[in-house]
Amino acid sequence: MTAGDGAAGNWSVGELMAVELAARLRDDDVAVMGTASALPQVACRLAQLTTAPGLWYVAGGTSSVNPHLDPVVPSCCDYDLLRADTALPLGDVVLMEGRADVFSVFFAGGLQIDAHGNCNLVSVGDWSRPSLRGPGTVGLPFLSRVGRVLIYSMSHNRRTFVERVDFLGGPGFLGGPEEWSAAGLAGGGPALVVTSLATMDFDPDSLRMRLVSVHPGVTVEEVRDATGFDLIVRDPVPTTVAPTPDQLAIVRELDSNGVLKGR
Repeated sequence: MTAGDGAAGNWSVGELMAVELAARLRDDDVAVMGTASALPQVACRLAQLTTAPGLWYVAGGTSSVNPHLDPVVPSCCDYDLLRADTALPLGDVVLMEGRADVFSVFFAGGLQIDAHGNCNLVSVGDWSRPSLRGPGTVGLPFLSRVGRVLIYSMSHNRRTFVERVDFLGGPGFLGGPEEWSAAGLAGGGPALVVTSLATMDFDPDSLRMRLVSVHPGVTVEEVRDATGFDLIVRDPVPTTVAPTPDQLAIVRELDSNGVLKGR
């Protein structure tokens, strides 16, 4: 799906999201991600090649460190990701996720994401008879142990973005400031949400999701209509900056199979 024109031609929503995520990565970050993570993989590699050369990242399933991504593969359980600087035992990665002093960034998503950034990858509906089952919590319980969480989702609709998740698999800001403060969790909480429609962060007082920008061609009302809770909206809301020709050139060299172009 293409969504805009630039000097280098059309860009896809997936390419735009990768560029948005890359812009939030720092030179001293160590990031980790789970399966189906082509988008954050590209974001990390783009950051390494541009603004954050000191960044390190681990692709969950294979536990590959700094995979070279030529080309990008859809799943981080693909053997091609072993074309990397090195690989770690999966058990060691899980232990490091729980330590609170290794990973500064955790890329997360979910079947449901709520107003306070809590994520659900377990089940939708009543626990005894769910309408949808997911893969399970995987590494999401460790969200509270990292410096900041970057949430991404190609699905921005009222089924995904809900007031409160049906199952708390990955803690965001829990039920709000009082509950978050009382929990005394070690991490910094969710910092950013990037979707197919918009970029959001969290209001520092209420810890509820707040609209930062709408992607080119998308209106504020479209984002509100697609969200199952009241978004905090500041006026005016800017448009997300489109990828530059240089950024697109790097992304497309990495993604020679066009994995992100179909997103």
